[in-house]
Amino acid sequence: MTSFAARLAACSLALVATAAGAAVPGPHGDSGTSSREARRLAEAALPLDRMPQATRAAVERQVRATALYRRLPVETVACDADLVDFVLRKPETLVDLWRVLGISRLALDPAGPGQWRLSDGWGTVGAVRLLHHEQRGPGGLFVFHGRGGYTGPLSPRPLTGSCLVLVRHWPVADDDGGRPRQAVQVDAFLDVDGVGLEIVTRVLQPLVVQTAASNLHEISLFVSQLAAAATRSPSGVARLTGRMSRTPAADRQALAALAAGGPAPGRAPDADDDVRTELASRWLPADEFDAGPR
Repeated sequence: MTSFAARLAACSLALVATAAGAAVPGPHGDSGTSSREARRLAEAALPLDRMPQATRAAVERQVRATALYRRLPVETVACDADLVDFVLRKPETLVDLWRVLGISRLALDPAGPGQWRLSDGWGTVGAVRLLHHEQRGPGGLFVFHGRGGYTGPLSPRPLTGSCLVLVRHWPVADDDGGRPRQAVQVDAFLDVDGVGLEIVTRVLQPLVVQTAASNLHEISLFVSQLAAAATRSPSGVARLTGRMSRTPAADRQALAALAAGGPAPGRAPDADDDVRTELASRWLPADEFDAGPR
């Protein structure tokens, strides 16, 4: 049960590039907050007045049904805002890159405009929709809704649940090397069907919030490393993304170009094997991760 809830939350966030199994979560000191004030501010930030009536009603239902609210720590990503916006609109491109690098078993398949089907390979499956997206000056706002289920040895019966995820990003000061940086904030509203509030609070919450915070941190780091590698070796990253067989050519090219901050003519040829080693070195290969304890 606890594993399912953690995966459901993480898989819902995977649609904003936060995925269970995408990387091996590392230590992360700050796991965010579930305070009433943070939740009040998150609910106030939902642009309900700019949503179609049916979408607004779905968002309001999910917020009312929330058993666990969490605001994750603000993360920073060293890249252009356009890259953050792209991987939030097309998270399947990042998941396909992880597949090429051999660091994830997660499957994230488009099911229509702004819709995806997901499977973590361990019994969790689900569907996610992008309910709302808007530009906010140099930043942006996204609202995702995910619903999933788990069937497997960790629970005596199938479990289901849902999650509403509010994602906002905005520019912050450049890093010491002059690279642009973006702040990313995630608010999640999670409900697990048929599980009492006491169990959610005492058993599920500690695991869910730490898993989600660690995943967000690791994915932010990965995108930063992708941008850094593309800046140093644009043709190497372009060749690496060219191996993303599940991604349309236009999206592969867009990911490589945005990671590099735009066209970079005049660079000498470079080796994509070096880029692949650099990007994958922090994370266990998926085969080794699968062989570990679950």
